[in-house]
Amino acid sequence: MSKLTHVTRPALIGLAIAAGLSATAASAAQGDVQAKPAKPARQCFYLSDWRGWTAPDKDTLYMKVRGRDVYRVDLSWGSNQLTWPGTHLVSIVRGSDSICNPLDLDLRVSDGMGFSTPIRAKTITKLTPEQVKAIPKKYQP
Repeated sequence: MSKLTHVTRPALIGLAIAAGLSATAASAAQGDVQAKPAKPARQCFYLSDWRGWTAPDKDTLYMKVRGRDVYRVDLSWGSNQLTWPGTHLVSIVRGSDSICNPLDLDLRVSDGMGFSTPIRAKTITKLTPEQVKAIPKKYQP
């Protein structure tokens, strides 16, 4: 009987420690969930809904989507050609034309003479109506 008591005591102590750690971890996880801000909903659009663009500088695009939404695209690889008159923005679509993150955009700037320069999106942000109004008129897409 003493052998059974000897084995049971360490097992009970181990279970008590595990239960205490589990409760602590659960309360910590619950506290972390409450401390983190809510993750914003994904803001996706389709390239087929793209209606125009402007570029205030070589590293920023404003894209008009569905006639009412404006997305700001910050570029990690921009081009001075974006600000030149007569340039075209070309999008290469492979598979779905759904754009949900920067890697979904495969963009090039074309001078209209057959040459194009790749540009790379870093971030895509859907602007609020107030942010759209704050864009200078000459850069409104």
